[in-house]
Amino acid sequence: MFAIFESGSKQHLVKEGALVKVEKLGQDDKEIVLDRILMVSSDEKKWVGTPYVEKARIIAENLGDRRDKKVLVFKRKAKKGFKKLIGHRQTYTWLKIQKIEVEG
Repeated sequence: MFAIFESGSKQHLVKEGALVKVEKLGQDDKEIVLDRILMVSSDEKKWVGTPYVEKARIIAENLGDRRDKKVLVFKRKAKKGFKKLIGHRQTYTWLKIQKIEVEG
């Protein structure tokens, strides 16, 4: 069984037991319930949402927040002597998918 869910304007395809990196959720709960499910597929049946699947949810374990690698942005203007170096590290929340549930 797999599902596609939406988190932070991005879509993620997951199976039970998978690790997934999503944008920071800002929740300290050990267990997180995701309810913005776009599609669920099992061996017997498929559910496609319009836009979300009703009565479907994903239960995930919160493994904590971690920061990604630093991204360096260098700006320069020709013949003006302007140079600027900016660094950015995005914070992500790691989730372990425990269960995908669909009623009906």
